[in-house]
Amino acid sequence: MAQLGVKIGSLQLSNPVLTASGTFGYGEEFSDFINLDCLGGFIVKGTTLEPRQGNDYPRMVETPSGMLNAVGLQNKGVDYFIEHIYPRLTGYTSEIIVNISGSAVEDYAKVAEKLNVLPRINAIEVNISCPNVKTGGMAFGTTTAGAAAVTKAVREAFDKTLIVKLSPNVTDITEIARAAESEGADAVSLINTLMGMSIDIERQRPHLSTYTGGLSGAAVRPVAVRMVWQVHKAVKIPVIGLGGIMSGRDAIEFILAGATAIEVGTANFIDPKVTVEIVEFIDEYCRRHGVSDINQLIGII
Repeated sequence: MAQLGVKIGSLQLSNPVLTASGTFGYGEEFSDFINLDCLGGFIVKGTTLEPRQGNDYPRMVETPSGMLNAVGLQNKGVDYFIEHIYPRLTGYTSEIIVNISGSAVEDYAKVAEKLNVLPRINAIEVNISCPNVKTGGMAFGTTTAGAAAVTKAVREAFDKTLIVKLSPNVTDITEIARAAESEGADAVSLINTLMGMSIDIERQRPHLSTYTGGLSGAAVRPVAVRMVWQVHKAVKIPVIGLGGIMSGRDAIEFILAGATAIEVGTANFIDPKVTVEIVEFIDEYCRRHGVSDINQLIGII
C-alpha cells in the first residue's frame, strides 16, 4: 500500500479524502454505510453562533450533471453541537473538522473560540463563501478585505489548524487566497458552489424559494480544477480541492492540479460509500503508477 498520509497545517491526515460540509451531516448518519475511520477526516455541517432555520422550501433542485441548493446553513447552533453532538463523535479516530459561518466577523471568532477548547476538534473550516444566506456568508469571501478580516479574527481565537473555504464567485480567486494566507490561514479549500438559477417554465417561477442557489456536482468540476491549479501556484499553504468530485479519477485530477487533500460533496447523495471507494482508488492508482507516497503527485501539472 502506498503512503497516503498528508499534512494540512499541523493536522496529520491518514489519507487525503475528506467530506464536504453540508453533504455528510455530522458523519454519524453515514456510519451504517462506511467505516468513518477509513477517511482522512469528515467535515460536519455548517455551524453558527445561534441556531438557524435555513431558507424556505423548496431549496434543492436537480440540474444537468449537478444540483442547486439554497438550504441556508440550517443548524442548531454551536452550543447545541458542543453539548449534544460532539460527545457522540469523539470515539472516531478520523479527524473531525467543523465548518463555521457567521453574519458578522465577531460571530466567526466566538464560534471558533468555543470550539478551540474541544480536544478532538483539531481543525475548523471557515466558510466565507456560502451564497445562500442573506447576511455574511459569501459577502466576506468576495473581497480581499473581508476575507482578511474574518481570517484574522478567527486566527486570534483558534490556535489549531485553520482552513478558509473560498468562493468561486469572484474575479480573481488567487487574491482572496493570498489575503487569507497573509492573516494566518493554514490552508484554503475551494471551490464552494457557483451561483446559479433554474426556472420552472410551466409554472413560470424559479425552482428555488430564494430564486438563486449554489450549483454543485460534476458540472462544476472543470472550473474547480482550474481554480485549484491557479491557487496552488499563488500560495505557499496547502490547498484542499473540492467541486464535482464523483470518483477516484476525479480526486486524482485535483491532486495533480495542486490539492493536498480533497473533499467529496454531492457524490455522497448518490452513493454513500463513494468516499471509501475513492480512498481505495487512490491507493490502487499509486501502485499502478509506481508512486510510493501520494505527496509526490501534488501539483505536478
